[in-house]
Amino acid sequence: ELGLETDDKTALSEKFRERIEAKKDKCPPHVLQVIEEELTKLQLLEASSSEFNVTRNYLDWLTVLPWGNYSNENFDVHHAQQILDEDHYGLSDVKERILEFIAVGKLRGTSQGKIICLSGPPGVGKTSIGRSIARALNRQFYRFSVGGLADVAEIKGHRRTYVGAMPGKMVQCLKSVGTANPLVLIDEIDKLGRGHSGDPASALLELLDPEQNINFLDHYLDVPIDLSKVLFVCTANVIDTIPNPLLDRMEIISIAGYITDEKMHIARDYLEKNTREACGIKPEQVEVTDAALLALIENYCREAGVRNLQKQIEKIYRKIALQLVRQGVSNEPALEAVIVTPSVEPTDGGSATIVKDEKLNDPAVKDPEEAKEPSLKETLVTEPALSTDTLSTPEGNKDTDGVKEEAADKAVKKVLIDSSNLDDFVGKPVFHAERIYEQTPVGVVMGLAWTSMGGSTLYIETTKVEEGEGKGALVMTGQLGDVMKESAQIAHTVSRAILRDKEPDNKFFADSKLHLHVPAGATPKDGPSAGCTMITSMLSLAMGKPARKDLAMTGEVTLTGRILPIGGVKEKAIAARRSSIKTIIFPAANKRDFDELADNVKEGLEVHFVDTYSEIYKLAFQNETETS
Repeated sequence: ELGLETDDKTALSEKFRERIEAKKDKCPPHVLQVIEEELTKLQLLEASSSEFNVTRNYLDWLTVLPWGNYSNENFDVHHAQQILDEDHYGLSDVKERILEFIAVGKLRGTSQGKIICLSGPPGVGKTSIGRSIARALNRQFYRFSVGGLADVAEIKGHRRTYVGAMPGKMVQCLKSVGTANPLVLIDEIDKLGRGHSGDPASALLELLDPEQNINFLDHYLDVPIDLSKVLFVCTANVIDTIPNPLLDRMEIISIAGYITDEKMHIARDYLEKNTREACGIKPEQVEVTDAALLALIENYCREAGVRNLQKQIEKIYRKIALQLVRQGVSNEPALEAVIVTPSVEPTDGGSATIVKDEKLNDPAVKDPEEAKEPSLKETLVTEPALSTDTLSTPEGNKDTDGVKEEAADKAVKKVLIDSSNLDDFVGKPVFHAERIYEQTPVGVVMGLAWTSMGGSTLYIETTKVEEGEGKGALVMTGQLGDVMKESAQIAHTVSRAILRDKEPDNKFFADSKLHLHVPAGATPKDGPSAGCTMITSMLSLAMGKPARKDLAMTGEVTLTGRILPIGGVKEKAIAARRSSIKTIIFPAANKRDFDELADNVKEGLEVHFVDTYSEIYKLAFQNETETS
């Protein structure tokens, strides 16, 4: 009777009209047409009907999206370089690639049409690089993870006929960031699931393909949205599991991980500083030596990323925090009093302390200030008073510190962490030296392997089990995968051919049963790159000559003795450096990969690139005999 319903509907319509009025100039005509139709429909519906709510929600989404609203981009390459250097240490090749991308954007005036995929082991900073790119370009940042995503509706939205229907992640992103050109980080794209209701990887194609996403159609909105200005950055641990059509649309930038030197810088400049602040500890209260950090990296955190290193540093600082609090609260005789003598001149730090002291209005803390007057001979400030009154506040912590510094000898000692007391904080070392032998014995050769944690060195050992006429056979152990077992069979055949050529009278392989083992038997191993190492190990045993020391090798081998290229060149070079190996043998086809590495990785390495096994034979055995 009072016409409240119509008023209610009119108010709702007015709200939607006001919203779209501001965007009318930039809004596409087809969207305006749909909004007009829906507003007309809203007037005809009863407020109590279910269709009314569906239409209202639909209009709510349509009018709230940032149609044609773009943020101003910053294409300043120097600014971008500064931000990337500020947030990340090293990764020069990755930064260079991102700066090229920004430079192209500057020349074109827009940075659309590229989908960057950052691939690398966990903890190397892929997600934070995406965040830095957004900061450098002055774009809004939105991150969503598709790890284990099995429902296509998460990407494409639900049809409006369903109860509780919602648009997909991309439309939700545009609503939350408020601009039509954000940077969208799609995390864990290699871990996409596959549900009974379709394949999300195929749905991502329309979202990511620059040719298709100009008219991206969300099932809920049912009007095309232009996503061509959105910059997509994806992250993945391995690119093998990404479906090929999706991989084809992305530009892969691989981040291999950090060498020890880089980890030291990251720990010093980023991790340690952030952790110290997070734990509320002052820089002057603790000192972690370079030797301790090096031991932490070498013996506890060998993986490619730095996430585990951060956890270990946090563990150290938590223990220090507890130690400092215990020292402050306990009534140990050594900490009974702090003596402040008039001979101590107030430094800048001292004057700063006085200002803070006045702020605190705490008589127990004001004593040191009065002590500076020449009339007083000395004043005793008891430690318990300090601890209870001042340690509870951050300013109090600074005050205690100021008093402690002025009475250097009698104050609580600075916590020093060195390689000698490191295991008191983080426990026993997880990793041990990878080099088992100083001089490898006969039948043992060092190979280089790629693992998901980075690179590592591994030994291939061959020994003779029994000897007798026609007993030639090969046994393999060390939890080897199918590809590696095949490599061992090929190595056995090739080494027989080489021995027949070098020493025709030597019947070793025909009459000996051999046992080939790869240590660390609990770790599964697979991959073809140990082929040349296995041949060298078998020939070393057959000829009774040890391989040259300080030598590591990697390369897939064919039955005719050709050396084929392998992957993980950077990781393998880093693993060799870690084991103090000076000489490496790589396949000739990997020369370009090695040349592209940073200078600090290549420094001090003598690398030989070979095409055939006969070249490895000369390097592994003949050089050794010549030098001896």
